[in-house]
Amino acid sequence: MSNPNRYALIIEKIFERNFKEGLTSVKFERKEIISTAQELGIDLPLNLGDVIYSFKFRTPLPTKIQKKAPEGKEWVIVNKGRSLYSFEAKNVSRIIPDPMLTTTKIPDATPGMVIMYALDDEQALLTKLRYNRLLDIFTGCNLLFVAKSFKNNS
Repeated sequence: MSNPNRYALIIEKIFERNFKEGLTSVKFERKEIISTAQELGIDLPLNLGDVIYSFKFRTPLPTKIQKKAPEGKEWVIVNKGRSLYSFEAKNVSRIIPDPMLTTTKIPDATPGMVIMYALDDEQALLTKLRYNRLLDIFTGCNLLFVAKSFKNNS
């Protein structure tokens, strides 16, 4: 990360403060986001949970943190309780498509109005998955039927 944003600066500092060489688990608390932002003179994010969420699901952890992972492992953030988290060194796992498999082309059935206002976040991706029934097609399950059955049985 050449020009780290405030989330990256905060998470780097939290990791740096709690990390000791040889650890594979580095615990921290949500309140450390507040104290770290104040310590660094950074405006506090309005949604503290988004700092954690962004590194769990949207953005890779900063390079300074990644470099501290043991060989063959990578750091991930894991929930450990209410407002408790941990950087955990986990085995590197990547899903890589098999080039020998055939490509199944599916026309995009997402309505134009949805495409026009969809952003590039996970909610937009989930919306496209649903409109195009990709999970139904590739898992062989009629998920709409499953969801209705589940709702009726609740």
